[in-house]
Amino acid sequence: MTSDDHADSQVSLEEIPSNSIVEPPTSIVGIMKCLGPGLIIAGSIVGSGELIATTKTGAQAGISLLWLIVIGCVIKVFVQVELGRYTITHGETTLEALDKVPGPRARANWIVWFWLIMTLVSLGQLGGIVGGVGQAAAISFPFTGDYRNAIKVPTQSEVKTFLMWKDDRENSSQRLDKLSQEKREIVLRAQKTIAKQLDDLEPEIREDVLDHARRDEPRPDPRTWDDKIWASIIAVFTALLLYFGRYNLIQSVSIGLVVGFTFITVGNVVALQLTDEWHIPFDELKKGLFFSLPEGGGKKDAIFTALAAFGIIGVGAAELIAYPYWCLEKGYAKFTGPRTDDPAWAKRANGWMRVMRYDAFTAMVIYTVATIAFFLMGVAVLHREGLDPDGMRMVSTLATAYVPVFGEYARWLFLIGAIAVLYSTYMVANAGYARMYADGLRVFGILKNPTEESRQQCVARFSFVLPLICLAVFLTGANPVVLILASGITQSTMLPFIGLSALYFRYQRTDRRLSPGLIWDTLLILSAIGLLISGSWGIVKQVL
Repeated sequence: MTSDDHADSQVSLEEIPSNSIVEPPTSIVGIMKCLGPGLIIAGSIVGSGELIATTKTGAQAGISLLWLIVIGCVIKVFVQVELGRYTITHGETTLEALDKVPGPRARANWIVWFWLIMTLVSLGQLGGIVGGVGQAAAISFPFTGDYRNAIKVPTQSEVKTFLMWKDDRENSSQRLDKLSQEKREIVLRAQKTIAKQLDDLEPEIREDVLDHARRDEPRPDPRTWDDKIWASIIAVFTALLLYFGRYNLIQSVSIGLVVGFTFITVGNVVALQLTDEWHIPFDELKKGLFFSLPEGGGKKDAIFTALAAFGIIGVGAAELIAYPYWCLEKGYAKFTGPRTDDPAWAKRANGWMRVMRYDAFTAMVIYTVATIAFFLMGVAVLHREGLDPDGMRMVSTLATAYVPVFGEYARWLFLIGAIAVLYSTYMVANAGYARMYADGLRVFGILKNPTEESRQQCVARFSFVLPLICLAVFLTGANPVVLILASGITQSTMLPFIGLSALYFRYQRTDRRLSPGLIWDTLLILSAIGLLISGSWGIVKQVL
């Protein structure tokens, strides 16, 4: 198959033999039929970064960090495409490419070692995500109801704040008068919410909660089983699904899970904007697009959360490294063929590069819209209510953002959607890590000269084991939000290394026939600088 017409009429690239050289499609319709890797990455992205970290950033910081969220989504795509360019033209995986970046070596390149550290920490992120899926399922479809009952109790910090304002009315009134109108409304709404939660508790439980808060003694969350049972079911199911599944299944499932929930979330934000109580004025939205930092006592926490969110939202470090693997499985490099001096090869490579750019930028539009929607939802509802998704109440607090528009039944709509979008991330990320770890064995010299069959077997084994490792992390009782944000920090730190590597590939390893223009180079450099600033900020914050 060598004609453009035949390529444009091709419904599925997977139907073409893997050793075929295929001319790239030239029409928009033909290109759209060849998309896929970016959509898989979008399915991975929307779960932890957008649903949890981005909404939490909006809840903590308000509209002031909207600019950072937008930049975090858009800026990374140029580095993403550059990594894909190297893979398509050289037929090498990301780890193979990173292993060739100059620097110290110990069996493998220094940046490959840092990748290993990042991915090990990221298994904790996936542990937090499978915990989030378990939480949502435990609320929606309880076995014993123990988890649903446990989250009805407000956190000790919320109760302490409630008592501070209630017991010291004179000073509280003076403090309220000093606050801005927005801050005053946030405090009053939070007080009202906590008061209702306390009133709904059994008298004995309510007195115990208040007593611990007054004595400033920690009241441990009760041990629950429903969320852990559901997380275990989901992890085992995923292990089996990925062990027997292949590229087409992963692409279809991830896209289907994310699309519906994203539309619901965008619709929710639009509906919020049409209300008097919950809409965000245009002036505030405009202000959020310009550089500013959150005000007030929560500034440090909000910046920390925003930094972690920057590492996860859009294409995070893990997704940047995983993307070329999906391009390889889709067939972009195989259809381009081995690099030669033949002008036909250069033309074909540029054509498949064009397909990949459409793929990456289409995915970028999807996850940017979803990210902004989640952030604005966190600002419009959670920030104004004084709520902060955390710990075992992470999912139930996020569900609150849907209630003002759609009513209490929307909480269930959210929970089912959360199961879908978080599971999509859990499944796709584990599938990507399985491929990277299998490749890592070869790069570190543990698996020497593997055949395609042995590589597939290695991928299948990792696909089965990794979801169960993530489950084990969650079952330790670690805070899901902390796990996810810790991964965000390590990914933020990895970002500048990836950005610098992309510049190395562009200026030292790119075939001159495939060199982009000045505008692209400028945007790539700005992208790398942005990743460098983000990573450096992360290191400074951790040290200080």
